[in-house]
Amino acid sequence: MQASVVIGAQWGDEGKGKLVDSLAKEFDIIVRFNGGNNAGHTIHVNSIKYVLHTIPSGILCEGKRCLIGNGVVFNPITLCEEIDTLQKQGISITKENFGISYNAHVIMPYHIKLDILRESQSANKIGTTKRGIGPCYEDKVARIGIRACDLGNEVYAKERIENALKEKNILFTTLYSDQAFVVDDVYDYIAPFMKRLEPFLCSVSDELANAQKEGKKILFEGAQGTGLDIDYGTYPFVTSSSTVTGGIATGGGIAPSAIGNVIAIVKAYTTRVGGGPFPTELLDDIGEFIQKKGQEFGSTTGRNRRCGWLDGVMLKEAVQLNGITHIALTKLDVLSSLPVIKLCVGYKVNGSEYTLSPHTLPSFDKVTPIYEEFPGWTEDISSCKRYEDLPINARNFVNRISEFVNIPILYISVGPDREQTIQHVS
Repeated sequence: MQASVVIGAQWGDEGKGKLVDSLAKEFDIIVRFNGGNNAGHTIHVNSIKYVLHTIPSGILCEGKRCLIGNGVVFNPITLCEEIDTLQKQGISITKENFGISYNAHVIMPYHIKLDILRESQSANKIGTTKRGIGPCYEDKVARIGIRACDLGNEVYAKERIENALKEKNILFTTLYSDQAFVVDDVYDYIAPFMKRLEPFLCSVSDELANAQKEGKKILFEGAQGTGLDIDYGTYPFVTSSSTVTGGIATGGGIAPSAIGNVIAIVKAYTTRVGGGPFPTELLDDIGEFIQKKGQEFGSTTGRNRRCGWLDGVMLKEAVQLNGITHIALTKLDVLSSLPVIKLCVGYKVNGSEYTLSPHTLPSFDKVTPIYEEFPGWTEDISSCKRYEDLPINARNFVNRISEFVNIPILYISVGPDREQTIQHVS
């Protein structure tokens, strides 16, 4: 049985958590395959707000197994805090419904310190969340990282930490004029949290292989979005992991041939957090309107999100890179009451027009978007239950998006709550 995927098609913050929460009842296992607690999924269920940073969104659906794959980097301290918060909200977290890959890398205190120092002292800020995600992935690739399974043996763990700090302590004391880390202090700080998480450690790849043999249904949950992919995003303003479907095989521990439906989450407009090019950004009253009405601030950092019209060129590229089979369109309700709505259908660069991103350019700073315009609607669509209930102008906009990228739109979100989702095949 092939697995399904929920992936972000823009620069993240598209509403993946809400859809995973809605779909979870149809699956047995939900797997997070990339990123760290730099991602945030906000979900509203019965007017209760849940904010998830590392744990898969399926945890809100009773009886489901939620797994953190080896492609994720996690902070034991914030993960324990997330578990505590969910339990206070009545969500049970047990070794039966939650697991962490033995091979997932651990974000250490020195990773966070390095991230903060780099970002604060850089003249060209990337806009990281300062959560230590990038430095942790660096150590993973440099083969000096600390895996979840390494911290169970104190002697071995301290050897690994010492090895990781050889170069970093020189950076801290010499380049940044900061304090060096002491191996024993680092271990003593992190060990109690890892001890608490130890019952959740498991072999995710083995579990998924067995689940496939048993005919269980698996859903992979992505973090961030295609535009932030380390290889295919707007480099260097990207995240440190593979956010596209190709990252599922390595980050989740499953064969590429096992991946079936790929559902892309697409906001009805475009947002991004932090620095980097943004061709359709609106630096006017309309952008401010979308930001306020859409409550566009990061669930992880609280930073305001930059807002702009839906970028169809970016979406076409996401379709190409991810093998998208369906689209879930979110926050359509935010556009209600705007007299005119725009869709970017091309880029103009040095007199040439492109309908796919021109990768030969060093950046998109000089790109001029080519727009199609649509009349807006004044009706409140937040209570619409069927596609036919939507105003004709809203339906025309939805249909054009589907036609432009040649992908059916399967879901339309008209509000933040779990029930405010229209199922539709365009």
